[in-house]
Amino acid sequence: MTKFSITNPVFDAIRHRRSVRSYLPRPIPQHILNAIIKAGNMAPTGHNRQPWRFIVVENQVVKRKLLQITLPLDREMLKRLKAADPQLYASIRASAQFTPEDPIFFSAPVILFVIGTGEGTERIDCPLVCQNIMLAAHSLGIGSCMVGAGRRGLMDDPEVVKAFELDEEETIYPPIVLGYPRFSPEQPLKKKPKIKWI
Repeated sequence: MTKFSITNPVFDAIRHRRSVRSYLPRPIPQHILNAIIKAGNMAPTGHNRQPWRFIVVENQVVKRKLLQITLPLDREMLKRLKAADPQLYASIRASAQFTPEDPIFFSAPVILFVIGTGEGTERIDCPLVCQNIMLAAHSLGIGSCMVGAGRRGLMDDPEVVKAFELDEEETIYPPIVLGYPRFSPEQPLKKKPKIKWI
């Protein structure tokens, strides 16, 4: 377990936050979601441009549509990965064991998308928003997981492009699933940071 010599609420949130992949079927109140998004919106950004917007998906029909797009592409990737990196393949398969019917979004009550152009500092700004969101959610007892596979194929689907009102310059960042956790995972072993002091 990673040890911090400093303890305060910020360090505690960083230390205890986990990627949660099993959720209770309990909705998140809208005022809580708004607070989490506002925390994301407070992320630092180059020249205060704030080049992002948010899409909150709670509708079950839309969730099924997103899964229909991403799941076949994920299965193709897993086939290739099984031979190339068996250890990573096993880890991904294990992470989906609690929701085999939805190994992408883990049947989470909310799928939250951050949308930005992906140009210039925005490639850094938008991921900072995502980190704020996950830490804020954790502080409120809500689990989260940023899902790389959750954006596969979405920008090639005309229905998604229309529903998300995507401009040509915009990109979809990996979505964050949110919900009340069934349990909190154990902390994975963390490597010691490699530091060079000059």
